[in-house]
Amino acid sequence: MNPSLSRRDLLKQIGIGAAALAAQPLTKLIAANEPPTADGPKGFALPPLPYAYDALEPHLDAQTMQIHHGKHHQAYVTNLNAALKDHPDLLAKPIEQLLRELATLPATVRTAVRNQGGGHYNHLLFWTCMKPKGGGEPTGKLTEAITGKFGSFAVFKEQFSTAAVKHFGSGWAWLVKDKDGALSIVTSANQDSPVSDGFIPLLGIDVWEHAYYLKFQNRRAEFVAAWWNVVNWDAVNLGFER
Repeated sequence: MNPSLSRRDLLKQIGIGAAALAAQPLTKLIAANEPPTADGPKGFALPPLPYAYDALEPHLDAQTMQIHHGKHHQAYVTNLNAALKDHPDLLAKPIEQLLRELATLPATVRTAVRNQGGGHYNHLLFWTCMKPKGGGEPTGKLTEAITGKFGSFAVFKEQFSTAAVKHFGSGWAWLVKDKDGALSIVTSANQDSPVSDGFIPLLGIDVWEHAYYLKFQNRRAEFVAAWWNVVNWDAVNLGFER
């Protein structure tokens, strides 16, 4: 089981100093490439969770977190590195940049970056959008923006939950902002990322069955309701202020 890590410890592990934290949201920092591997070229790697696998109990169970992080997310990283092994220039770029420039990538790797790279990026944000003893409501400018867009936090929460629960098949529900800072709720299929559509994802929930089936079986609505208790609004605020 991974030891519980502070946000500062996590940044140190991926080679980013504390000063950078003040300038960029954690979700962007953590999505950057890892240092060069022992083989020489740069590649992507799976960072440890910033908390123990059982830290989100009783809302999200430890077994699901361990399998989700160590098996599913690791597979996206492994497959992405394999797909880009002959493209060191692409391996050297942050995953967020690859997804934003998806349409310009070579056709031979574009689907792999969309699927495997999207899975890597989406999960990086998912882990950082949760924390032990999370939940509640956001504060500051994000609260103002949510109220301005949706009328109240309660309305936003209801609309976001509905989008997550009713999304057909595997995918995600997101709170995003556009280039002008306007908020919206969107969903994406499979591992497609809103980044590729020009959005900045702020908050995302994984509604693939592997994210909840061991504990909730087919009761996706119960999973979504439980997830609100671990939302890390500090991380979401960092993304909003970007």
